[in-house]
This record gives sequence, C-alpha cells and structure tokens, in this order.
Amino acid sequence: MADENTTAEGQDDPTRGFRKVREGLVVSDKMQKTVVVAVEDRVQHPLYGKTIRRTKKVKAHDEESACGVGDRVLLMETRPLSATKRWRVVRVLEKAK
Repeated sequence: MADENTTAEGQDDPTRGFRKVREGLVVSDKMQKTVVVAVEDRVQHPLYGKTIRRTKKVKAHDEESACGVGDRVLLMETRPLSATKRWRVVRVLEKAK
C-alpha cells in the first residue's frame, strides 16, 4: 500500500481513469514484495444458465510483505510493475486462520 490516500475505487484523482478492483485469496507469498492471488469469477453458462466458477491467478505487488497464504485481499489494477505484475494489494480483508 504505497499510496495511502487512494480509495479502493481509485476515484480520488480525476485525472486517473477507473481502476478495476478484485477480491481474492493469496495462494503464494514466496517472492519478495509479490504475492500470487487466486481471483474467482462467477459467470453463467450462455446456453444452460448454470453458474460456473472461473479462477484466475494474478501476481500482485505487496509493498510491506504483509500478506500470507490464505489471506483474503483486495486488489487494485495498476500500471505494469514487471513483466507479469499488473495489480497491487490495497488491504488485507481477512487474515488466514
């Protein structure tokens, strides 16, 4: 959380566009200042209508290395920080038990 005055919606600065916000579960914290987060998306099948769970793993920037495996975190889209890192951790919603 390098930007403390940024809201979760990313709307405090009018020059910035709307940034995507996702909630996910940390699955790996083995890298320095980076966590791998599984983000779940629920979509309905176009023909049959059944709800399908789709999971995508994204890498997110964790400045304080505060996240651990199993934590539920709030992510926000950001500029490219590395070849694969496009998200940052806004806050930890729930620590792992």
